Amino acid sequence: MADLNENNLHSILSSFRSIEERLADPQVTADNKRLTELSRERARLATTAELADQWFRLKDQIEECDKGWQSEKDPEFKAELLTELKAMRLKFEELGEELKLELIPKDADAGKNIYLEIRAGTGGDEAGLFARDLFRMYTRYLENEGVAYEIQEFNDTGVGGIKEGILYVIGDRAYDLLHLEAGTHRVQRIPATEANGRIHTSAVTVAVIPEADEDEVTINPVDLRIDVFRSSGAGGQHVNKTESAVRITHLPTGIVVGCQEEKSQIKNRAKAMKALMSKLVEKQRSEHAEKYASEKKAQVGSGDRSEKIRTYNYPQNRVTDHRINFTAHNLDQVMDGRMENIIQALLLAEREEKMRSGENSVAARR
Repeated sequence: MADLNENNLHSILSSFRSIEERLADPQVTADNKRLTELSRERARLATTAELADQWFRLKDQIEECDKGWQSEKDPEFKAELLTELKAMRLKFEELGEELKLELIPKDADAGKNIYLEIRAGTGGDEAGLFARDLFRMYTRYLENEGVAYEIQEFNDTGVGGIKEGILYVIGDRAYDLLHLEAGTHRVQRIPATEANGRIHTSAVTVAVIPEADEDEVTINPVDLRIDVFRSSGAGGQHVNKTESAVRITHLPTGIVVGCQEEKSQIKNRAKAMKALMSKLVEKQRSEHAEKYASEKKAQVGSGDRSEKIRTYNYPQNRVTDHRINFTAHNLDQVMDGRMENIIQALLLAEREEKMRSGENSVAARR
């Protein structure tokens, strides 16, 4: 990887300190939109700035120690200085490698809240049952990681499965941890309803939609049809007692969103509108950029069994992610939310690919 650019590191430190100063400004804290933008930018730069600060401090310490070693006359103390100098240089090299990794360009949606949408694909009732299993797997994983989430929608099939489950995942780590989960997930197992013990194959689609910023899209109220109904599913004691659930249809695009998890119709409507904004932004991206169009296809697909990013094989207790040829034989633990090994393997592969792309870009400019 290319050497570190000190001017670039100074610029990052300067930007970070400037943001911290502005965040202490009462005028900024009174402006929610500006406060959110600056807070997100601070979070994006924080780790890099901290590493850069350590790198510069250690660089100065090494220079001072080297001068002391060269001028020292006492052999014993000179040897001690040399040992210390070697240790600092090793640490400096390690810190530099860590900093280079941190400087890899981050996704524009990094740090955002997301909507994680899980839908039954092919496979009939078994697909719905597996969709519910995935829904549970993701909620357990988020709980294990200490990441907050809310249930946006939960539409059951009536036979123990779900047609659709949508999680609103909150916090700086939401997108970073789950953006690579988008795609078609295939399951191979013997359904509970299978009398002859035959293994069935079913599919569930998962989509990841970053939450839109308030200024990314404008919605005309006349383009909306808003329906209210009684909640159903995993909604708590208020389920089926009041017409608090809300479904919003965006007439020009046909996009439908809903929320039924709050007791208040007003709160459900507000949450559904946020989800609609995010879907409209995602649609705009798909239409205007080839990058997002390909991501959309990869995320949603058709739900067909042949389009898969991951296979969950119950008879062999095996899970395989086909994108990185990752296989583990602890499916029972994965389905209980212990997904960290898969997630970390995917993030590592993504990081390595970005590193290769960055090196190729540098080489092309030379």
